Amino acid sequence: MDDIREHYLAWLRDAHAMEEQALTMMRGMLSRLENYPVLCARMEKHVAETERQAESLRKLLEGRDSGASVVKDTLGKATALGQALGGMFADDEVIKGVMASYTFEQMEIAAYKVLISTAAVLEDTTAIPIFEENLAEEQDMADWLFDHLDQTTRIFLARDEAGLPARR
Repeated sequence: MDDIREHYLAWLRDAHAMEEQALTMMRGMLSRLENYPVLCARMEKHVAETERQAESLRKLLEGRDSGASVVKDTLGKATALGQALGGMFADDEVIKGVMASYTFEQMEIAAYKVLISTAAVLEDTTAIPIFEENLAEEQDMADWLFDHLDQTTRIFLARDEAGLPARR
């Protein structure tokens, strides 16, 4: 069980790092969405959800981990991921941002499924409802992004065709 617990804590730290990185990505993207009010409103809602998720994961980590390495691990992983995704944006940054967000949501969904399974094996019954709530929010956001990708793309293309700043 010690190996399982080690994996569990590592995956919990990874999930926390993902939520912190998601906040960085979404906050950066929000500053460029003034001409996409529906997308902007949904992103703002998900930022609030993600802030709560990151906080709940931090509290879980504090109760289960040594604590000192949590912040260091989180910052290191979040920085590496941010660097990997940072070069994606150009003239079509809104579309690429939505695509990156959708992909990121799928990664978060998978992470929460893994955490739920592992928590069940370890009988960490206090963590499971937290992971399930986070999973539902990530799935809702992924579904919303997918369902609105056509609308967002059409707004982008219309603005680009009209010579308006398409990226904002």
